Amino acid sequence: MSDCLFCKIAAGEIPANKIYEDDNVLAFYDIAPQAPVHFLVIPKKHLADLSEIAGDIGNTVTAANCLETCADLAKQLGLGSYRVVSNIGAEAGQSVFHLHFHVLGGRELGRIAG
Repeated sequence: MSDCLFCKIAAGEIPANKIYEDDNVLAFYDIAPQAPVHFLVIPKKHLADLSEIAGDIGNTVTAANCLETCADLAKQLGLGSYRVVSNIGAEAGQSVFHLHFHVLGGRELGRIAG
């Protein structure tokens, strides 16, 4: 998608502090970190959000690869505990409408009711 910030980052058109990249997934540090460790994991393929994986095995595998990357990088960075968040929709705080997962750690994180 030509006007998508994360598509431009994935294509190398906009620089990012990358920590992992393969053919399908990119991980980079958040430019406004909310924890001592805060990075994003995105599929290189444009998916607006998790609703686009329903009924599409390729997109489901892509999302699973992103989550696997979240776990692998958290381990490599020495995070014993961490949070993975994906905001879906503007009311939930999504500001870039390209599927992405925030990984936050490095300090005690507040509890989420539930």
